[in-house]
Amino acid sequence: MPMEMFIHDEVPTDEVERREKALSALADSVRDLVDATIRSTVADEELAAVRAEVDGLVARLRVAQLPGPAGVRFNSEGRSWNWGNAVVGRGNAVAPPVDIVHDAFGSAYAEMTLGAAYEGPPGMVHGGVSALMLDQIMGETASGFKRLTMTGTLTLRYRRPLPLGPVRMEARIAGEEGRKITVEARIGVPGEDAAVEASGLFLIPKWAPLDETEQGWSRSAEG
Repeated sequence: MPMEMFIHDEVPTDEVERREKALSALADSVRDLVDATIRSTVADEELAAVRAEVDGLVARLRVAQLPGPAGVRFNSEGRSWNWGNAVVGRGNAVAPPVDIVHDAFGSAYAEMTLGAAYEGPPGMVHGGVSALMLDQIMGETASGFKRLTMTGTLTLRYRRPLPLGPVRMEARIAGEEGRKITVEARIGVPGEDAAVEASGLFLIPKWAPLDETEQGWSRSAEG
């Protein structure tokens, strides 16, 4: 992960939050569009008409855009934003609608509803989607937004299929040794046994400081 992807950007926090709210609303609508596209049974002619409208909207958004990856941006007020993230990015309609709650340092959970866009086996969440979301919550848990961590190893045990619909995942730090943090996590239907269990080793890179007091960026309010 090149440090160039962590971009110091002195946009005031209130402006960041205003923009984030607008992007999030658009991403929600695009997410609905994806779900509607999967489920739609309208005639081919209507599909073609909708496509033409969507192409026009894409052209409008392309008028002004970032070159390359969005990266992670942060200001001197300690506010960071990562709107392209594949799990929690507020501007990313591909991302599941995930809000991760950190109970305390080293413990986190999230609840969300996964629809047709995340289907693998019929009626079930794709196993790769479960892995993606678990990796995100485990990485956030390991870092606690106080240090930069990267996934070293991730081990998954698929105990049973996970149905589409309401889902809950939980993570906790199980141990630490120097720059190595072990995290355990699970995902399943709320109130039921885990469908997927995970354990992972997360590493603080040698070039990264051990805590946020040395690195100048910290937790994003919304990802």
